[in-house]
Amino acid sequence: MIRKIISVIIFILIVLFTICKPVLSQDIVAGQSAQLDNIIFDSENIILKDKQYDYLLVKLSIKSVLEKYHSPLISETESFTNSCKKYNLNCFLLPSIAGLESTFGKFLIDGSYNPFGWGGGRIYFNSWSDGIDTVAKGLKENYIDKGATNLYDIGSIYSESPTWTQRVGYFISEFEKVYADNQLYLLY
Repeated sequence: MIRKIISVIIFILIVLFTICKPVLSQDIVAGQSAQLDNIIFDSENIILKDKQYDYLLVKLSIKSVLEKYHSPLISETESFTNSCKKYNLNCFLLPSIAGLESTFGKFLIDGSYNPFGWGGGRIYFNSWSDGIDTVAKGLKENYIDKGATNLYDIGSIYSESPTWTQRVGYFISEFEKVYADNQLYLLY
């Protein structure tokens, strides 16, 4: 019970922090993470526009952020990266949506395996990996392939909340910061 209360308090603080910094979050989204198309993959690298992401560092970054939030999705790092490669998505998009919609899988309908709020959170999946793959496919086919190639376009369809884009952008920037920190760590 105490863990749930602490988790709720942390979630509220995250929401308040992101609402109190809308200009900064908007700058981060517009400058770093808005475009989600034109991703090229090979066995070791992910190239997104002018940035090149090391595949193993992407996995490590996702895992690090999920661990920070004590997410039940920690074991699904491979599912996130496999789905982003399979559907040519920004690898930080799906975990960021899960961060916003369910505090990384902590608050959702029991047994739904739906950390994304997909279908209002009422759609049930067979497993975390099934949910991750289904939502990745849905984003690709129903959003990106139909012209929603930036976070603002996706947000206007995905959610009625006017702050959805900024709050998902906050989490994307958190993943990107951890990625950059991991890169620096490996350099030294």
